[in-house]
Amino acid sequence: MLADHLARAYGPRSSVLTRCNKITDLTLTRARRRLADDLAEALASLKDSGEARALLADLCTPAEIHALAERWHVARLLDEGKMTYREIHEATGVSTTTIVRVARFLRQEEHGGYRLLLDRIGAPQ
Repeated sequence: MLADHLARAYGPRSSVLTRCNKITDLTLTRARRRLADDLAEALASLKDSGEARALLADLCTPAEIHALAERWHVARLLDEGKMTYREIHEATGVSTTTIVRVARFLRQEEHGGYRLLLDRIGAPQ
């Protein structure tokens, strides 16, 4: 049986599966990175908010657009610094878990996407 042969050749079945899963995870990670890079390039080519709205409507479900819009709104509120997490939750209905996650990405994560756009766009009108 193949499983027995692999176990004799490579060790217990779980270690064979672990090795295969690691290889698959690396492959998926590379493939996902390429897909994300391709999407980032597409986003960077948008000329205005109308084009961005059109792409969002094609790319995302209404619920996904709403979730993204909520996170962006929370990022702006956090950046203003006038409301506590609890006040933001009460004003928006966004979960405190999401608020904490947005705050972490806004202030601590290396990506800097929120910060870049907040600085570029400025305070909400």
